[in-house]
Amino acid sequence: MTSLIERGQLWSSRVLRGLGLAGALLGSASAVAAYQGEAVDVFIDEMTREHGFAPEQLRQVFDQAERKQAILDAISRPAERVKPWKEYRPIFITDSRIAQGVDFWRQHEAALARAEAEYGVPAQVIVAIIGVETFYGRNTGSHRVIDALSTLGFDYPPRQPFFRNQLKEYLLLAREEQIDPLAIKGSYAGAMGLPQFMPGSFRAYAVDFDGDGRIDIWNNPVDAIGSVASYFKAHGWSQGQPVVARAEVRGKRFEEGLTQGLESTKNAGQLRALGWRSRQPLAEETAVTAFRLEGAEGDEYWIGLPNFYVITRYNRSVMYAMAVHQLAEQLAAARGKS
Repeated sequence: MTSLIERGQLWSSRVLRGLGLAGALLGSASAVAAYQGEAVDVFIDEMTREHGFAPEQLRQVFDQAERKQAILDAISRPAERVKPWKEYRPIFITDSRIAQGVDFWRQHEAALARAEAEYGVPAQVIVAIIGVETFYGRNTGSHRVIDALSTLGFDYPPRQPFFRNQLKEYLLLAREEQIDPLAIKGSYAGAMGLPQFMPGSFRAYAVDFDGDGRIDIWNNPVDAIGSVASYFKAHGWSQGQPVVARAEVRGKRFEEGLTQGLESTKNAGQLRALGWRSRQPLAEETAVTAFRLEGAEGDEYWIGLPNFYVITRYNRSVMYAMAVHQLAEQLAAARGKS
């Protein structure tokens, strides 16, 4: 078995050759030292000590990483925070996204059917995730992942621990998959490929669904499909169960039922006692979340069920989960008509 140090040296040699930097003198005047200092030194020391990387390997990578102000600007104003539902929904529920989703479904029908059979996740939900995330692979991000994760891991205090951990996961991923860490592009947050997996999610849930010996969520829709299904199953998707229920509210206490955050704090019976009436039967003990959205025709009240909570594990936003769910419904309807 190859040791951590041997794997680190192998990866280092291959990556440096790929960069045209093998044999280069580290720290030369030509190197652009975008990331230096105590925090980077500590990070490199941890990766060396705990994961067997060669220090010079990581310094060469960070010499090429760049701090991007555009990334810091983007993370401070995601659409889920600045747009109401009546403006957010039309971004994703469009005739074009539905039509091209049906085409994607047809093209990958066998893989989607197999993913549904093996993981219990409906094909339309898998397609909707890929549709919302990247428009079926058309927009997978233009930022280098190393720049995104370095910028957020070292220069974005509000979520620094999370992104620094994702930077660690990314470097491990690059070594395991033998890819150039400077070559991969993704979102401003470092999400990658058709399903926009963060590096930690890739290492935990991505699968080689076509059996070719490697996991490729960047260029291989089959691996992306299997990986989304794997993620959902691991987070508790319940086959055949509903996602949300439309609700009507009455009385003076209904606002007490609104969920703060995403975690369920009430069951359906408790919500009913506060004046919430679901348009479909719900067992009293069902864990629920309750939320209000600013719709085009006024306030909408919804009850999120356990599968809805699973979608929010992919992106921690009620509006995101609703967009995925409603796109999935539209895809299934359009597919049934075609």
